[in-house]
Amino acid sequence: MLPLPRFRVLRPRSLEEALDALAANGADDGPTVANATAWGSRPVRLLAGGTDLVPNLKHGLFDVATVVALKAMPGLRGVARRAEDGTLGVGALTTLARAAADPAVRIAWPALAYAWGEIAGPQLRAMGTVGGNLCLDTRCTYYNQTALWREALGYCLKRDGTKCHVVPGGTRCVAAMSSDGATMLTALGASVVLRSAARGERIVALGDWFGGEGRRNTVVAPDEMLVEARVPAPVAGAFAGYKKLRVRNAIDFPLLSVAVSGRRAEDGSLVSARVVVGALGAKPREVTGLDAMVAGHAPSLELFTAVGEAAKRQSKPLTNIPVDPDWRHAMVPVLVRRAFAQATGLASLPEPVPA
Repeated sequence: MLPLPRFRVLRPRSLEEALDALAANGADDGPTVANATAWGSRPVRLLAGGTDLVPNLKHGLFDVATVVALKAMPGLRGVARRAEDGTLGVGALTTLARAAADPAVRIAWPALAYAWGEIAGPQLRAMGTVGGNLCLDTRCTYYNQTALWREALGYCLKRDGTKCHVVPGGTRCVAAMSSDGATMLTALGASVVLRSAARGERIVALGDWFGGEGRRNTVVAPDEMLVEARVPAPVAGAFAGYKKLRVRNAIDFPLLSVAVSGRRAEDGSLVSARVVVGALGAKPREVTGLDAMVAGHAPSLELFTAVGEAAKRQSKPLTNIPVDPDWRHAMVPVLVRRAFAQATGLASLPEPVPA
């Protein structure tokens, strides 16, 4: 049994109190990505569901002086449709289980409800939150270990060390972003709302949320708190799908995740397509050049197979998680095809026999 380290717990009763606690206990501007130890030693952390933070604290991955526990804080829960543009606002403290079951989400974007419902198992979804899933720490074979294990290896770029064991000679951490929600929300063109006591509110598109560096993988500042995810309303002909590769169909983080979205014209032909691949690196990778491939074509497994091959060419799995990267690479086109088939109603058709 790994014990928790000692830290102080603050229990704010309002958003303002929570923001003041962040400002008072972690008001620095945040370290550069070169200063991995300082980032791991941020003096204050937010605790929502705790499904990611608590295990990381037990493994000695963070050195925290103060934890701001948000469970007793009112608000930031539930899903509401914004009257001005139909956008769905999802409170950051909404549990994953509640978000996945929400009628407004299931009607507007069933694939998003499905993605949230695929995270971990029922117990963790009942505790984990939408905001916490977006802020999920990056994961790596050489990082998510006990302090004794990491010391024996000589540590790594992400925590206390000076070298990357995944990319020899690498100067950037390539620990994997494993958030199912983030991958799907990126494909939908969603954004997040951040608040701080000093600077007020700012809105960040999910495409700009991740920095692509595993040591500090999001753009959130130490004195900021994610308060809401905003999901655009679907336009006419919009579709989306999600597929996830993992060893077990519950509990496990994704070995590979694929989110797709797009739009069909009135005659059923495709207008656009978007593919976002997650769990391969420190940020989701959006595949480029797809609109030209699909525009004017009818949905078909052959077309989606070609799109999957394009995604495979632009993907590069690494040995940052304990599964063969070649297998993960080979599964990229498979999951892309299945996600599009799911999204466009072709899932019941037989898949083409490999050549």
